[in-house]
Amino acid sequence: MPSFQTSRRVRHSAASMFDLVADVEKYPRFVPLCQGLAVRGRRALADGREVLVADMTVAYKMFRETFTSQVVLDRAKGEIQVSYLDGPFRSLENKWTFRETGEETCEVGFFISYEFKSRALGALMGAVFEQAFRRFAEAFESRADEVYGAA
Repeated sequence: MPSFQTSRRVRHSAASMFDLVADVEKYPRFVPLCQGLAVRGRRALADGREVLVADMTVAYKMFRETFTSQVVLDRAKGEIQVSYLDGPFRSLENKWTFRETGEETCEVGFFISYEFKSRALGALMGAVFEQAFRRFAEAFESRADEVYGAA
């Protein structure tokens, strides 16, 4: 199963970066391949976590697919966990971590593993997804500089 993992130190607080990644409705503005994102619903859990279900549409040339995920926002742990619910994948798992490294710096961790249901689609889109995931960290860092100011 293809996967990608990276970790980057950024010049923004862990809380700011958590907020940026948690603001999924804005993804179409800056996330590679993301053409649309709609939140179906949100609910707060008794333990302080927030859960949302969202449909994300990814597009590249003639390819366009929408998939549904459950997103668990755990501010206390500094983690965002994404679980696949429905769409063109056999499986999809995504996790973000946010750890303070200084007064206004943090380390952002990003992990994703995925497998398409269709081998043909996997062969067609595998390289494109791999390239897009490599640009994710940069896209979020650039977005943070735009929103919070370049450090």
